[in-house]
Parts: sequence; C-alpha cells; structure tokens
Amino acid sequence: MNRYLVPLSVLGTAIGGTVLLKDYVGGGACPSKATILGKTVIVTGANTGIGKQTALELAKRGGNVILACRDMEKCEAAAKDIRGETLNHHVNARYLDLSSLKSVREFARKIIEEEERVDILVNNAAVMRCPHQTTEDGFEMQFGVNYLGHFLLTNLLLDKLKASAPSRIINLSSLAHVAGHIDFDDLNWEKKKYDTKAAYCQSKLAIVLFTKELSRRLQGSGVTANALHPGVARTELGRHTGMHTSTFSNFTLGPVFWLLVKSPQLAAQPSTYLAVAEELEGVSGKYFSGLKEKAPAPEAEDEEVARRLWAESARLVGLDMSDGSSVGRQPLPK
Repeated sequence: MNRYLVPLSVLGTAIGGTVLLKDYVGGGACPSKATILGKTVIVTGANTGIGKQTALELAKRGGNVILACRDMEKCEAAAKDIRGETLNHHVNARYLDLSSLKSVREFARKIIEEEERVDILVNNAAVMRCPHQTTEDGFEMQFGVNYLGHFLLTNLLLDKLKASAPSRIINLSSLAHVAGHIDFDDLNWEKKKYDTKAAYCQSKLAIVLFTKELSRRLQGSGVTANALHPGVARTELGRHTGMHTSTFSNFTLGPVFWLLVKSPQLAAQPSTYLAVAEELEGVSGKYFSGLKEKAPAPEAEDEEVARRLWAESARLVGLDMSDGSSVGRQPLPK
C-alpha cells in the first residue's frame, strides 16, 4: 500500500495545483460584498452568457434589474430564472434590438418615461465574427451592434444617469481591442475585403475609445464610465469562431481551453465588480482586465482618435449634440 502513497500524493498535488491555477487565471470572484438596494440596473444582452450571469449577480445584491434583449422569449425566461433563484421580484425583461437605431430610441424613451432612475448601465451585448451582415440602418453588424447601438443608448440615457448620480456605466470590450484599428476611411467595410476578425477587433477598440471620451465629457457629473475585458468565456458569442465545434479544438486543445476559458459565472465577476465596488467610486475612464486595472492598447489611449470617433459616431447615429436628442440618421461616409 505504501508504494501507492507517493504517486497518489503527487497526483493529488497536481490536481489541486491545476484547480488553483485555473482559479488564478480566471481572476476569481468579485471581492466586494456591496449591495445595491433601490438602485436600477440595465444589462444589455442579458438573456444568456455573461449578461445573464451579471444580471443574476446584481439581482442577488438587491438591484431593480432590467434585462434588455432582442429575443423576448429568451429574455422573459432568463428574467423568470433570475427571479426564482434570487427571490428578487424586481427583475424584468424589456425589448431592445441594438441593430436598430429605432429600437434603441424606443427603449430609451420608455426607460426615461417609466423609470425614476438609472444607476448602473452595463453595455454587455455583442456579436462576434459573424458573416458579413448589415444592421437595419446599414452599418456593418459588429460595429453597429457592439459599438454604435451602445453609443446611442448611452447618450440617450445620460440625463437619467446624471440625475441618479453617483451612477456607473460599464462597457464590455475585449482583449481583442489590441489588434483593432479605427479606419475612418472605411468604418463600414465598404471599400476593403471584409475580415470578420478585424471588424470585431475594430468594434471592441471603438468601445474603449468611447469609454475614454465619455469619461472626459462626464467629469464632475457624478457618472463614471469604465471598460473591461471579462476574459474568454464559454458562451454563445463564440458560435461563429468554430472554437466549440472543432474536433481539433475539443481534443487537442481541450486541456488548454479548460484552463483558460471561463464559465459565464466567473466571466461576470468583473462587470459585477465595476458595478458595485465601493472602492471604485469616482474611478472613471479606465480599462480593466478581469478584476484589475490595466493599460489598454496605445491606440485606445489616443485622445485625438477618441474625439474624432465620437464626432463621427454622433453623425452616423443622428445624435444632436446640442441637446443630446436623437435626430434622423445621417448618411454613411463614402
């Protein structure tokens, strides 16, 4: 029997060490125990994945949580699941299609009319590396949904967020932003050959630049804005990448994926942290990787690019910057 003790001990140590390493790589749970009783939260894309888990975490902390989704059947089911698990009955589903500027305006109008306050806005929804498609308004899908839809939504809700201050805006970007580039001559992929990866990276870089310029504009308002990379998670977002269906990926790289890819629950911890942590009160314009503040890509810190992108985005979505209202969409640049 003794001859098995050493091998078993080594095996146990290896397994334990691997589990600890996975927890370390994953970033761990939100360290803050803060509650948000009486606060209203909006989470876009909250019917599945990171968004649903973020909504669940914030509902556990007592928030009035609004799930903003395109698929209302899934959204209602997610809201029901969250209410049942948390016993928080202030969890509701609302229709929002970020690929339609009309839908974004209608959603914002109803929020402004029906909600007394908006304390936390989590811009979570995204599409990733989908085949070339355009939104209802003619924008390249990833740029339109991941960035422009959230840009318009956030601007339309700014007065409500300011009136509810201190309030927070959390924008989900990605580590992929480091490979992004803002091509002002062809933001909509009309001139060059479409590249699903490059388009995704551009949209995620745009989110970090938007966060930086938004934070600058919100100085002194009591509203903060931060961007984050939640980590690579096992969600429906990767359905177009082949990562979850490839035999090579599943068998050859399976152990690596197991170590590096987070569960949706773990990937929701950074969003939760930025939404509730008392020590982040007043922290704005930053980029977080997991639970830690990190420096983003150099282009993401270019103030001139950020200002130019803001002006172009406002023109594209028809945002009247004099009063923050939404007007008719302007034509795309040719």
